[in-house]
Amino acid sequence: MTPTRLSVGFIPLIDAVPLIAAQEMGFAGEEGITLDLVAAPSWSSLRDMLVFGRVQAAHMLAPVPVAAALGLGGTGSAISAVSVLSVNGNTIGVSRELAARLRGAGHDFGFHDATAAGRALIAAAPAPLRIGVPFPFSMHAELLYYWLSALGLPAPQGVDIKTVPPPLMADAIAAGEIDAFCVGAPWGSIAVEQGVGELLLPTSAIWSFAPEKVLAVRTDWATAEEALLGRLIRAVWRAGRWLDEPGTRSLAAEILSRPEYLNVDAEILDRGLTGSLTISPAGDMREVPGFMEFHRGAAGFPWRSQAEWIALQLAARTGLDRTTAGRAGRTTFRSDIYRAALGGTKADLPGASSKLEGALEAETAVASESGRLFLRPNLFFDRRIFDPDAPV
Repeated sequence: MTPTRLSVGFIPLIDAVPLIAAQEMGFAGEEGITLDLVAAPSWSSLRDMLVFGRVQAAHMLAPVPVAAALGLGGTGSAISAVSVLSVNGNTIGVSRELAARLRGAGHDFGFHDATAAGRALIAAAPAPLRIGVPFPFSMHAELLYYWLSALGLPAPQGVDIKTVPPPLMADAIAAGEIDAFCVGAPWGSIAVEQGVGELLLPTSAIWSFAPEKVLAVRTDWATAEEALLGRLIRAVWRAGRWLDEPGTRSLAAEILSRPEYLNVDAEILDRGLTGSLTISPAGDMREVPGFMEFHRGAAGFPWRSQAEWIALQLAARTGLDRTTAGRAGRTTFRSDIYRAALGGTKADLPGASSKLEGALEAETAVASESGRLFLRPNLFFDRRIFDPDAPV
C-alpha cells in the first residue's frame, strides 16, 4: 500500500524533533504515512501556511491555537492542539554589555533561581528593557510577562517586546536592537557561540513543566480526517517515547544537524537536547535536568488546564473577558482526540484532562489507565497555583 503523504510545517528548532524523528526513524512509516516536512521562516508564516492549507499539520507555539479561539492574531480559522510536542526548552539571554552589568552588581548567573535573576535583571537593565521573542502569542512572551510582573516590572507595559524570528535572534542582539531575548534551543546557544550574548535563565525556572510546542491542525481538518490524524498522533507519540531512550538524543542531534532541518553543528544541538548548556563565551557551563521533555510525565498530553492558563494570561493583557476567554481557550487543547488516537497503544494516559497547575513539587503518581503514571514537578517560581475549577 502506498503511504499517505502529509505536509507538515516546522520552524528550525530542536523541539521540532518529534516530527523529524517520526519521519526519519520510521514511526510515520509504521502508520502508513509519509511526512513531507516543510521549513518555514517565521511563526506568522507557518501559522498562515496551516490556516490556508499549504500544510496539513504544524509544529506550533502552544498559545497560537488559544489566541485564535480568542479572536487574536487574525487567523479566521479554528486551530486545534492535538498533542504537546515538547515541554520547556527556552532560554532567556542578555547582551554581553548587560551581562557585564549584572556581574558587576553581584549576580552569579546561577541559572536556577528565577527570583534572583529577575530582580537582578530589572535593576541592571535600561528602561525600557527591550526583549526579543519569536512571536507575540508564545510561551516565551507569556512566561516573560508572568515573571517580570510578579517581580514588580509591569509587563507588557513596562517592557519593549520585539518580534524576532528565532534564527535571527543572535543577529538582533549583536546589532544592539534588543537588550535581551527569550528563544528556543539552539538559538540561545548560537548567540553564545557567536560571542554576542550570555544565557541568564532557562524558562523552566519560571514554570518547571510548561507546554512549549504543540502539534496543530485546523479544527475542520481534524474532524474530516479523524483516522489520518490518529495515525499522525501515534507516529509522533512513538517518536517522543524513542527520544527518552538512552543514547537516542545524540543520534537525534545528528539528524537535526542536516541542511534540510536545522543546518547547525550537532554538538550545539546536543546541548539543548541534553540540557548541558554553555552559558557564556568564556565557557561557563550549567546542567539543566528536564531542560526539554518529549515523553516523560505525560509530556505529550494536551492538558485543558494548561490551555486555560494561557487563555487567562492572554485575556489579562488584551482586555478580554477572562471567564469567556478561559472557556474558549480550554477547548483548543484536544485531549479527546489524543485519547482516541492512542487508545489501544501502550500509552499510559491520565484519567483526568485538567489538573492543578503549579501544585506538584515532586514526581507524583496520578490516576491512569495502568496506574503507573508519574507526573513531573510543575511549579511556578512564585509558588502560585492555578485551579481551573476556581472562579476567575
